[in-house]
Amino acid sequence: MEVKEVLKLLKRGTVDLVSEAELEKKLSSGKQLMIKLGCDPTSSDLHFGHSVVLNKLRTFQDLGHMVTLVIGDFTAAIGDPSGRDTTRPILKREDILKNAKTYTDQAFKVLDPAKTIVRFNSEWLDPFITSKEILGTLSKVTMAQVLERDDFKKRMKAGNPISVLEVMYSLFQGQDSVALKADVELGGTDQIFNLLVGRQLQKNNGQEPQVVMTMPLLVGTDGVKKMSKSYGNYIGLNDSPEDMFGKIMSISDELMLQYYELLTVEDLEEVKKKHPMQAKKDLAAILVKRFHGEDGAKAGLAHFEKVFSKKENPDDMPELKNAQGKLISAILIEAGIAKSKNEARRLIDQNAVKLDGEKINRDEPLNLTQDAVLQAGKRHFVKLIK
Repeated sequence: MEVKEVLKLLKRGTVDLVSEAELEKKLSSGKQLMIKLGCDPTSSDLHFGHSVVLNKLRTFQDLGHMVTLVIGDFTAAIGDPSGRDTTRPILKREDILKNAKTYTDQAFKVLDPAKTIVRFNSEWLDPFITSKEILGTLSKVTMAQVLERDDFKKRMKAGNPISVLEVMYSLFQGQDSVALKADVELGGTDQIFNLLVGRQLQKNNGQEPQVVMTMPLLVGTDGVKKMSKSYGNYIGLNDSPEDMFGKIMSISDELMLQYYELLTVEDLEEVKKKHPMQAKKDLAAILVKRFHGEDGAKAGLAHFEKVFSKKENPDDMPELKNAQGKLISAILIEAGIAKSKNEARRLIDQNAVKLDGEKINRDEPLNLTQDAVLQAGKRHFVKLIK
């Protein structure tokens, strides 16, 4: 591919690119570039929102470049303040390492392991904080620059505290780029400040500054908030084929185009020519196949058409015995549909729970005269055995 064509491919879906001219120069050099992504393993699961950046990394890999996945075992203990209105709790090291294992396992569902280097930033940050080098770094970044961050300004205005560790977070993340001599660093739009600090620190250390590319924060299945496990609007990389397919089919037509742009390399003009329902099924098939193979995509489609198109109950419903007399919230938790009593009751209050097709509007003990099917939302079914 010509450099201009490569640039067009890499720019797809990006928000910030600092700078295009620098990226073109690096690509034109013909050398294998080192593309960096830093991730703090603050939770155990990845979702489609995380895969937006992973997909862009995979594009770089397919073009012949090497990716370094930086596991922030040092920085995760501090907590990235980006987009936060409160200080993150400090994580235990054993939790960080446990989460890191699941992060890399799931990231390799998108990335090519043969073109991915995994590094832990404690490798260079542990000695860095005990050396005199840190004093030189701190002297070249002003408090005015740090406190110009939008998230910090909001917290100061609201009277919420900002810890000294959080102020230093961007310096530590930027030091990752210095240690690795990164050519390009990727991140979400909320990471732009941290990524630009990396550029500055590289300049201070006599290195060619990295190109910064940011990707938008993927909107969740609710079509309103960014995709997040805490909002319950996420599609997990470890979701079953049936759940993944169904969640994709639940998004709006408008959001579907954003998913196509950020999660696939399909021609958007060709997508727009399709009937929205067919386009959405194609999108679901592409994404489910990526994580579960051809058989998974077929299983997801078959389940969707049986349950949603034909309005039938699925054949492979889990069964719950001795359901008589149990609270509906307790059954939702036992079936793994809800993780807490509050979440279960929220589903009930939202009229999302049905018993044999009839909506349940109260959390009460079940009075079954025969076996029944409990449904929560559009995708979760459990057969209750009296």
